[in-house]
Amino acid sequence: MTWAPHATVATIVERNGKLLLVEELSHNQQVFNQPAGHIEEGETIFEAAIRETLEETGWQVELKSFLGIYTYLAPQNGVTYYRFCFVAEAIEQLTTKLDKDIVAAHWMGRTEVTALGERLRSPLVSRCVEDYYTKPHLNLETIYEHSEAT
Repeated sequence: MTWAPHATVATIVERNGKLLLVEELSHNQQVFNQPAGHIEEGETIFEAAIRETLEETGWQVELKSFLGIYTYLAPQNGVTYYRFCFVAEAIEQLTTKLDKDIVAAHWMGRTEVTALGERLRSPLVSRCVEDYYTKPHLNLETIYEHSEAT
């Protein structure tokens, strides 16, 4: 059997002291997560973060910094996820139509997010929030994506 880790993105978006989270269905449970998802073939990591945030929340964002890479071995399915977490600024809400697995998008305070506890999709959600407030944010140029065009 071939090991196949999943490359994902997540975005921390803060506006007026609140963080943008999605309430979504995962394994038949309603859980909370940052706007997040898989990087699609042919798409850059940056494009994936912007696309996933728009699809899951309706918000157009501008990436401002890179928070870090987070790994998680999910006990539900045995998959290892590599999460590239970004910090972004909310520019404009373009739509209220969200991905089919998204119940709603919410703006929540830090303590509200922390209080969700077991209702968070994975431990990465709280870790990314904590790191957002306590760790240095990295320049986007920290990530280099090679392109045949360059």
